[in-house]
Amino acid sequence: MAIDEQEVLEILQNVGAFRSGHFVFTSGRHGDSYVNKDALYTHTHDLSRLCRAIAEHFSKKGVEVVIGPAVGAAILSQWVAYHLTEITGKEVYAAFADKDGQGGFVIKRGYEKVIASKKTLVVEDLTTTGGSLKKVVEAARASQANVVAAVVICNRGNVEKKDVGSPPEFLSLVKLQLDSWSESECELCSNNIPVNTDIGHGREFIARQKK
Repeated sequence: MAIDEQEVLEILQNVGAFRSGHFVFTSGRHGDSYVNKDALYTHTHDLSRLCRAIAEHFSKKGVEVVIGPAVGAAILSQWVAYHLTEITGKEVYAAFADKDGQGGFVIKRGYEKVIASKKTLVVEDLTTTGGSLKKVVEAARASQANVVAAVVICNRGNVEKKDVGSPPEFLSLVKLQLDSWSESECELCSNNIPVNTDIGHGREFIARQKK
């Protein structure tokens, strides 16, 4: 691949993706460090560079569709599909999975017809447990897609192939070892350190605490 982990880290640092404080992740776990993936999306050149690296890696896999969970990874799917189309000379489609309102994902908008029977690459920006990736892999398979691989830009939870639905290949552009704790074990909570409500899921956490 034309990019290494150090280069990926430098891009994330340059766009201001690393934050310190008290955060609540999508999984519900707490941590004192946060990768603000949303900071990446305003830097289109850097984002394109990462997606180009993903496309180059999978250019010989016969990928026909790229799909990711809304919202952020919908942008990733567009960029990766764009670069795959340029590299291979064959049109590669982009799609995204919607949240179903019950903690899962559903493929609709006609995208379920687009991915049916096609070699599909599932993309994600950040994973801590692999949960969202796994749900999209399962949703794609339910739409009869042939999932050939899954890829994440930042793997911050030591997530493995089995955690994301066991696709034939699982790629992480960079792996980070950042501590996280369950709500009951969180020392930041015990020490009454305020939860960040601007990024992550701190706002939902606080609302739940007030009930």
